[in-house]
Amino acid sequence: MNIHHKINYVEFPARDIQKTKDFFQSVFGWSFTDYGDEYTAFSDQGLDGGFYAAPMKSDASQGAALIVLFSDDLEATEQQVIAAGGQIIRPIFDFPGGRRFHFTEPSGNEFAVWAEPR
Repeated sequence: MNIHHKINYVEFPARDIQKTKDFFQSVFGWSFTDYGDEYTAFSDQGLDGGFYAAPMKSDASQGAALIVLFSDDLEATEQQVIAAGGQIIRPIFDFPGGRRFHFTEPSGNEFAVWAEPR
């Protein structure tokens, strides 16, 4: 549903769209709609968005926004990220309100996953 003045969509660069799609399908169960060879979109993931072919990456340490996903089982999700070819760039740590880890997917974009405190 489109709501006036609310965040509606997010886009990320992807050096390898197919590897990025495979990663998110494997770990998080996302599905995609392709719009040619240089764009793919996802929906129903809390926020709709897409990946476009580009040599750049989204990196929070360089000022990019950090997208944070939620998990009921943080350790299991971390292992799924690793198994699917993601790179853990900040292992599980505590923060006020929960625990989380940061990772990059095959195109180099940084994401995080959080869970409630134990």
